[in-house]
Amino acid sequence: QVQLVESGGGLVQPGGSLRLSCAASGSIFSLNAMGWYRQAPGKQRELVASITRGGSANYADSVKGRFTISRDNAKNTVYLQMNSLKPEDTGVYYCSGVVLTTGAISDYWGQGTQVTVSS
Repeated sequence: QVQLVESGGGLVQPGGSLRLSCAASGSIFSLNAMGWYRQAPGKQRELVASITRGGSANYADSVKGRFTISRDNAKNTVYLQMNSLKPEDTGVYYCSGVVLTTGAISDYWGQGTQVTVSS
């Protein structure tokens, strides 16, 4: 009954910005480590950014200095601010997290949101 839902994707020109959101709902005790992944057609899903429950972030080299991951634990929401977007950033972006519920700790994935960077 835990669900992660991404939003905020769309079409943007190179150099533009988007802010993705991932809202968790359901019987959640806490969200632990969270991450944003992306996948382009014909490619494997890759980690873009991750963040611990305490807010320590890590980034793929390709997005360092351009993307910022953050979270609001009170709202059970994780964000990905994407600036200076490049065509190679195009892909489906997925939210993933380690979720502690009443009975278990498990990995959960959202359905993804499309990000297209094109002129």
